[in-house]
Amino acid sequence: MIGVLIIPTGIGAEIGGHAGDGNPVAKLIASCCDKLITHPNVVNASDINEMTENTLYVEGSILDRFLEGKIELEETKSNKILVAANSPITNDTINAVSAARATIGIDAEIVELEIPLEMESSFEHNKATGEVTGWKELIKQVQEYKFDALAIHTPINVDREVLLNYYKHGGLNPLGGVEAKASKLIANELNKPVAHAPLEDVTMEDQELYYIYDRIIDPRIAPEAISNCYLHSVLKGLFKAPRIGKGLSVKDVDFLITPMNCVGRPHRACLDRNIPVIAVKENKTLLNDKMPDEFILVENYLEAAGMIQAMKTGISPKSVHRPLPYTTIHKSKKDGIKSLILGQQSLRKNK
Repeated sequence: MIGVLIIPTGIGAEIGGHAGDGNPVAKLIASCCDKLITHPNVVNASDINEMTENTLYVEGSILDRFLEGKIELEETKSNKILVAANSPITNDTINAVSAARATIGIDAEIVELEIPLEMESSFEHNKATGEVTGWKELIKQVQEYKFDALAIHTPINVDREVLLNYYKHGGLNPLGGVEAKASKLIANELNKPVAHAPLEDVTMEDQELYYIYDRIIDPRIAPEAISNCYLHSVLKGLFKAPRIGKGLSVKDVDFLITPMNCVGRPHRACLDRNIPVIAVKENKTLLNDKMPDEFILVENYLEAAGMIQAMKTGISPKSVHRPLPYTTIHKSKKDGIKSLILGQQSLRKNK
């Protein structure tokens, strides 16, 4: 069984919308299937990434194209990773790559960008987004190198008060939206796995923001408090990220799990192919998209896991409810087919 788990970036998802707080969900769902396909936002937690061995790390726009049947995914044992960073390259970037080489065993090189990649965060209609410049120049430069996956380690410009308020009070993560936009632009051109990690650029002169993690913060943001440079989760994800090639196709997908009230390209692609879409009520977002009638609604991810196990074993979810639901019986009549709804008790009496 192969499943897809999405928690779209920058829409304020209660679970998985902050700093890798979707990791426990991903581990749970991965335990219910042979392979789980998910995207960086779910498992990236700064320097932490708890994705399982049977989890496939796929950039969002590549995942969209995969579910639309435009591409297939080719699994790999390892990728040659190119790390792109603005000039000057920091010791944080170098040490993070060295640490991943020493612990994960990655093959990676760092390239200093001639034209900086600039990312400006903003909000629009209850969504985090932003503007990206320098991405075309980045693509032109990195195409001179041989690599299988691209990691990007550059700063994100965020209004100071917005960032400070997020760290103090939580809410909509201001970083993820522009990251997703940059990754999509670059991945669509390179046709290779891409993921971005923000480079911390707060200086000690800004005492309040620099020492924000001296206080107890929202547990969903806490991975950022104990991380150094945020790059490790991306390097771990890209290490075995599937490439665009021949292998898994959308025909192999058995289900998709999504938060409530968000409907986009992956949802529509699954509906077009009669792939079950499971929507989790507990994971609310700031969007208010109408949920299609075909969606299977569950209360939480524990119930979603039970639904997947039922699919896996071929058991009708209705059969494990008490009392049992009514049974529909179709009786033929000269003037057409007539449907009768009978309870289990009535059926037993008629035997």
